[in-house]
Amino acid sequence: MKSIAFSADAGLIAAARRRARAERTTLDAEFRLWLADYAGRKHRGDSAVATIHELQSEIATGGRQFTRDEMNER
Repeated sequence: MKSIAFSADAGLIAAARRRARAERTTLDAEFRLWLADYAGRKHRGDSAVATIHELQSEIATGGRQFTRDEMNER
């Protein structure tokens, strides 16, 4: 594993360490989780857009525009 250094406000770091301690983890562990999520975010976004485009070709609405309420019905 490669080490990196970063800088942030001392108060912010202290607050993050307190939260990590309360959650029985470490700031390093939380940063690794965040970094993995951050690195994969663009891929997930691209994948979601591809799925939307794929579904648009499968589902025909006849050009009808749905209202916000209709789109949120369950």
